[in-house]
Amino acid sequence: AQTMTLQKSPNTAMAVTIDIGNSNNIHPTDKQDVGKRLALGAEKLAYGKSGIEDAGPMYQSMKIEGSAIRLTFTHADGLKARGGKPEGFAVAGKDQKFHWADAKIDGSDIIVSSADVSHPVAARYGWADDPKVNMYNGADLPMCPFRTDDWKMVTAGKK
Repeated sequence: AQTMTLQKSPNTAMAVTIDIGNSNNIHPTDKQDVGKRLALGAEKLAYGKSGIEDAGPMYQSMKIEGSAIRLTFTHADGLKARGGKPEGFAVAGKDQKFHWADAKIDGSDIIVSSADVSHPVAARYGWADDPKVNMYNGADLPMCPFRTDDWKMVTAGKK
């Protein structure tokens, strides 16, 4: 919901903190990095400073390539996975059942696939409670969690 609002509202910014949160408490203990990330958006939008990267990779589009999906991003210069191979991606076929995916970086794109999904139609990243994610851009800002589908979801606590 925050990402959709960001995309529809001009002159807004968002600080992604999925990598510095606290698994047992919605409030991150690392307030310094939260503040630094918020300040990047303010410097760019409110103060008009140029040459500032104020966001991590943001999902832009997808293209199905055989048994894989190519994901493209904005803010993806220097795209990298910290600590090894990309983690936190899942793909699904028409049955809408997600399976963990293998992912590889291709420039500023990511290609995802799963041996369990021969014809993928959707991908997600960081789409779980307390997900294990490790994607960043060259400015060391984390990738924003996303989903490529618009399938109906169950909201916790609602029947």
